[in-house]
Amino acid sequence: MSDPVEIAAIVLAAGASRRFGSDKLLHPVTLHGVTMPLAAHSLLSWLETFGKITVVVRQDSQALCNAAVDALGTGRSEAIRWLVCADAAQGMASSLACGVRANRDAGGWLIGLADMPAVPAGAIAGVRNALLAGANLVVPSCDGRRGHPVGFASHYLEELLALEGDKGARLLLERDIANVVHIKTGDDGIFADIDIPSDLQHL
Repeated sequence: MSDPVEIAAIVLAAGASRRFGSDKLLHPVTLHGVTMPLAAHSLLSWLETFGKITVVVRQDSQALCNAAVDALGTGRSEAIRWLVCADAAQGMASSLACGVRANRDAGGWLIGLADMPAVPAGAIAGVRNALLAGANLVVPSCDGRRGHPVGFASHYLEELLALEGDKGARLLLERDIANVVHIKTGDDGIFADIDIPSDLQHL
């Protein structure tokens, strides 16, 4: 598989899982008859779309990295760059900025979340392709609602690096809503993030 080298794939996996009650990314989930840790399911679609991805983790995430590698296998896992974010506790924006900073020479960034195991590869590829075609901001959408992942063109570099808190890049999306390109999909997996145990029932 050859990557569009201009776009960097970044998956955020540095949250504390406080609402879930335990490390949700390690929680076993069965999808399509396959049981793996939640994070491993989330990474599958990314690995189908990109030849390499950056996964941003906390400093204490060795168990997560090992579990994902075991579940995905050595071949797939070789495409993962595990990036430790020293200030992940400060919020999602810190993790996002860390991932972008490590890929600052890219021509754009595709930002996803490791607690979203049902995002289809087609949505990831659609957002990536729209960025490559010159879009500034890209999201997948279903029934008029925007989901994940989110794509940012290169001119957002400094603003992405300056983000703070838990809102991530939402403020940029809201400010520049007129520039957002929507990639339509019929798959509501673009909304399915796991915050509390009961969310697993909706997968």
